[in-house]
Amino acid sequence: QVQLVESGGGSVQAGGSLRLSCARSGYTYNNYCMAWFRQAPGKEREGVAAVYSGGTGTYSDSVKGRFTIAQDKAKNMVYLQMNSLKPEDTAMYYCAAMALPFLLKDCTAGNGARAYKYWGQGTQVTVSS
Repeated sequence: QVQLVESGGGSVQAGGSLRLSCARSGYTYNNYCMAWFRQAPGKEREGVAAVYSGGTGTYSDSVKGRFTIAQDKAKNMVYLQMNSLKPEDTAMYYCAAMALPFLLKDCTAGNGARAYKYWGQGTQVTVSS
C-alpha cells in the first residue's frame, strides 16, 4: 500500500523559507510522478510543482522562481524548498503521486488533483506579513 507522509510545515514571516518533505513508501516502481499541491480555505486544490523520476520539475506561475522541487531516489523522498514566502502562500500543502501507468506529458504542475491517486495527510504552512 502506497503511503505518503509530509513534514516540514510551520509558521514563518513573509520573505522567509521552509522546506517540506514527503516520504514515500509502498511504491515499488522506479518510475513515478510526484507533485505538491496546496489548498487554502475556501479555494480549490492547486498544483504547485511536479517532478518525474527521470526529469526536472515544473511549477505553477505563482511559485516559479521561488519554489524548487527536488527528489532523493535512494531515500524515496521528494522535497519542496520554498523561498521568498508570501502571505498568499498560506495553505495546507499536500504531497501526491500518480498511479502507473501515466504519460510523461501529464506529469506537470498544471495537471489537476484528479490525475493523482495517492495523497498524504498534508502539512500546514502559514506565512505572516
